[in-house]
Amino acid sequence: MKHWLMKSEPDEFSIDDLVKAPRQSTPWFGVRNYQARNFMRDQMRAGDAVFFYHSSCPEPGIAGIAEVSSTAYPDDTQFDKKGKYFDPAATRETPRWFLVDVKLVRKTPLISLAELRRHNELESMRILQKGNRLSITPVDPREWNFITKKLIKAAS
Repeated sequence: MKHWLMKSEPDEFSIDDLVKAPRQSTPWFGVRNYQARNFMRDQMRAGDAVFFYHSSCPEPGIAGIAEVSSTAYPDDTQFDKKGKYFDPAATRETPRWFLVDVKLVRKTPLISLAELRRHNELESMRILQKGNRLSITPVDPREWNFITKKLIKAAS
């Protein structure tokens, strides 16, 4: 099993939206970065653990835990000519963009970006690196364990 951090802007789709979603599951659509796409397409597997991270908001941070619940499949938003994720170079025969489904495990107290930065144990975490803008990043098992066992547990 691998561990991931997946960013979502809460005004587009928040942890509360995932809580209310049918079967508490959603396709992780709209990713338009090749490296993030490759993580989903080539490395993510059903059962992988996910930190659901709120980004581009007043207080960014980890808002919940989810799991990957499908293998990668083509993101249909790339074919919607009226949608904001349309890609004219993508075809059904040769899709460019893929997604996975993500299912809620549990909502957690928010572990803010500032809180993550306070801990030397997390200094190499990708989300904390200068210039990192990827919407999906791998999380080292040691980082996952520290966050879940120390930070989330203490905040609960």
